[in-house]
Parts: sequence; structure tokens; C-alpha cells
Amino acid sequence: MRIAACPYLVSAHTHWSGFETKLSNLVARAADQGATLLLLPEYFCMELATLFAPGIRADVRAQLGAMQEFHAPFEHLLRQLALKYRLTVVGGSYPVLDDDGRYRNRCTIALADGTLRHQDKRRMTRFENESWGVSAGVGATVIDLGTLKLGVAICYDSEFPLLVRELVDAGANLIAVPSCTDSVHGFHRVQVAARARALESQCFVLQTHTIGDLPESPAIDENHGLAACYGPPDRGFPADGVLAQTRLDQPGLLIVDIDLSLVEAVRRDGQVLNFRDW
Repeated sequence: MRIAACPYLVSAHTHWSGFETKLSNLVARAADQGATLLLLPEYFCMELATLFAPGIRADVRAQLGAMQEFHAPFEHLLRQLALKYRLTVVGGSYPVLDDDGRYRNRCTIALADGTLRHQDKRRMTRFENESWGVSAGVGATVIDLGTLKLGVAICYDSEFPLLVRELVDAGANLIAVPSCTDSVHGFHRVQVAARARALESQCFVLQTHTIGDLPESPAIDENHGLAACYGPPDRGFPADGVLAQTRLDQPGLLIVDIDLSLVEAVRRDGQVLNFRDW
């Protein structure tokens, strides 16, 4: 199975159509290279804040309300691209005004048949809690894509073993980690977590980040990271568990082929049995 992840270089826009074209081209590139799944990073959509008036653009809390204008078009675009290219698009995340009046950091997953599924972030960073007013969500969603069982742990969630283990216990053999980190320290925290989750649950983990600077959108003004795919450092996998990764802070598209039968094999007869011995 071929999967893809995009280290997303953030940029300013003057019209919605610029964002639409940028995202459409990324999905087309992944599809042209045979990917059946594409992972986009957390909060990459916040480059849409560059469309707002300066007073809103500079106020991270005001941005939240303004972003709701584009939420429905964003989900519609994800759905149309998934249908057009017949692949699953894990749409990073978007700050969504929920039914209870609170904002949630929500990942929309658009399936190849046009179905939309969702996973909310469940542990909020200090910025989200203290500066932005984004609240934690609840619930763990595992999406059945045939032999691929997909779980999503948004950025900071990946740093909590029990949250990811809940997804794995529900059947996930691939954990997608869409991320947005404003320092190299933050990138390494998520990377260490992603590799640890692959080791302890003996599964695949696909990670990607926003990259680049965008001072016009203070929620994502500075971004560091890369795209990578990890597995357990055990039989059938690379010795360090790194199947593929891009260079730090370099745009591009990670394409990697994964064999899901290796997860079953290593859980059954690995050099160690972390999944069983949890």
C-alpha cells in the first residue's frame, strides 16, 4: 500500500481560489504517484487567515470566529478531491465551532467514496488552552479502510501513550499524526512520541508538519518539521524503525510503500512483543 504525507509550506493568499488550487495540486501529485492516502498537517488551513482584515488577522481569538466562514467550503473541497482522485485525504485539522459553543481542533478525513469522518484533538497545548481558547474533544475514531485501519492522533495527542493505545486497541494499524510545531524542540517532541508509539504498539505511524514562516497569521507564524513514516525497529522493518522521511523544514511530498502484513507478523513473532506485553 502506498501512502503519502506533505510537509506543508504555509503561504499567504488573496482569494479562496489560491488555497483551493494549492491544495488541489498537492492531492493531484499524491494521486499521480499512486498514493491511496495523503496526510496533511495540523492547522495548515490557518493560512486562510491571511484573507481577513488586518484587525482580525492579528487577533488569534478573532480568527477563530472568522475561520468558520471557510469551514464548509474546506470540507467540501476535501470531499471533492477524495472523490476525484479516489484516495483518502486526512485533512490535517481545522478550528471548528462545536454545538456546545466551544472551539475544537478537528481533523476531517475524506474517504475515497466521499464519506467524511472526524477526530478531535483530545489534549490541548498551552497555546490552545491559554491564548487561543480551543477546547479538548473526546472520543477515538478508527476508520476501516479494508486491510488498513486508520487512527488519528493530532500532534500533542501523540505524546500520550494511552490515547494512541486506545486507537490501537480498537484495531488501528496506522496512526496518522498531523502536526504543527513552532520550534525545532516541538518538532522533536512529536517525532520522539511518534517513534515511541510505533515501537510500543508495533504499528505504522505517519507524521507530517507545517513548515515555513507566515507572520500574517500569528497562529502559524513560525513552523518547523518534516514528514516521516515509522515502524517498530524489529523484524521486517528498518533497524532504526524509520521507513522514510523528508529533510527538516524542506517542502516536498513523502511517498512510502507499507506492507500491513508486517504489523501482524511482528506482533505475533517479533524479537520482542510490545503489543502483547502492554
